[in-house]
Amino acid sequence: MASTVQETAIVDKGARIGDGTRIWHWTHVCAQAVIGENCSLGQNVFVGNDVIIGNNVKIQNNVSVYDAVRIEDDVFCGPSMVFTNVYNPRSAITRKSEYRQTLVKRGATIGANSTIVCGVVIGRYAFVGAGAVVNRDVPDYALMVGVPARRIGWMCETGTQLHGLGRVTSEAGMTYEITKDSCTRV
Repeated sequence: MASTVQETAIVDKGARIGDGTRIWHWTHVCAQAVIGENCSLGQNVFVGNDVIIGNNVKIQNNVSVYDAVRIEDDVFCGPSMVFTNVYNPRSAITRKSEYRQTLVKRGATIGANSTIVCGVVIGRYAFVGAGAVVNRDVPDYALMVGVPARRIGWMCETGTQLHGLGRVTSEAGMTYEITKDSCTRV
């Protein structure tokens, strides 16, 4: 299935857009961006040149994916969430050579109005709650909330919260090994 680009969207020549991807109104995709298959880029999304987006990624309205951001498959970026790429920006000082790479791993969810400070890794199937500010790496399956974000629990791959320590079976029948500091699917 071919990709769909709304007539008000701008996709610069050279951008690579996978089959089945939908790009909605007033979105801008820069020339060197790579976007996988079956993605959805909502209204007013910006995708920079040095960006790689995997397959089946949902980016909701008003999100800017700046240079040096990498998003793996099956990631959800909620409305108006924010990526940064310069740690200490100043208007009068150019710091394009200091961009810090951000990696969002497979299956992660980033909630509405949250901020991801550049240079971090968001782990596989992690869940960043709405409004959180992430300024350090997030473990796989972690449930993160607050400013700054802190881990308050663990999440199943299906998006339901896991409870307990040791071997835990989710509502979806998936089994996890949970310790005080980690969660692993078994």
